[in-house]
Amino acid sequence: MLTLHTAGLLLTAAPGAAPVPGGAVVVDGDAIAAIGPYEDVAAAFPRARERRWPGVLAPGLRQWYAKRLLERCYHPDPREYDELGDRPLTGERLAALEMSETRWAGSVRRGIQQMLRHGTTAVAGSCFDDPATSTALARSGLRFVSAAWTPGVPVDEPGLDPLRGVSDPAVAFAEPLAVGGRADFAVFDVPDEAALLEAGAGTCVATVLAGRLVYRRR
Repeated sequence: MLTLHTAGLLLTAAPGAAPVPGGAVVVDGDAIAAIGPYEDVAAAFPRARERRWPGVLAPGLRQWYAKRLLERCYHPDPREYDELGDRPLTGERLAALEMSETRWAGSVRRGIQQMLRHGTTAVAGSCFDDPATSTALARSGLRFVSAAWTPGVPVDEPGLDPLRGVSDPAVAFAEPLAVGGRADFAVFDVPDEAALLEAGAGTCVATVLAGRLVYRRR
């Protein structure tokens, strides 16, 4: 089924491409079939199902610290929030937990879910030591991209926001949106790029991975 996604502002991140007010992206299966102003795209694909989003539709983000977040952090189950809080646990707090393979695998799955909630569609690097992490990432559909550069964030504070520590949102985009390319993108409830950089990836309202809506803020 064809799906047309539209938002207040479209960023493709393609070289030399300007933002498109009221832009739209048409998804066919796992690929992008069209990109452009809503009126033009809607006219070309009149039978496409439409999804209207607030804010900025942009390429999905690259999570720089996936290895740390998934293999060196514990992501509490919501049922544990009263005891452990809702933030990833590291260091002494992680070491103090009684851990089992099942509990750890649950943490990895929740960590990936949190990444999707922050507009992540790709992870930097491909070398993961823990089998639970490798299996969960393979099932998630997240892509692997280069880890040649990372923002200047303290080692013990990796965080889930890929925009933290960058000076330009484009640096954190995993790959520009292009017709024929894989349909990986996210929508952020902000008016423009400057607001996205200031407010961060926590403003994500939807994440699309290989054409699938894998996260939608309720």
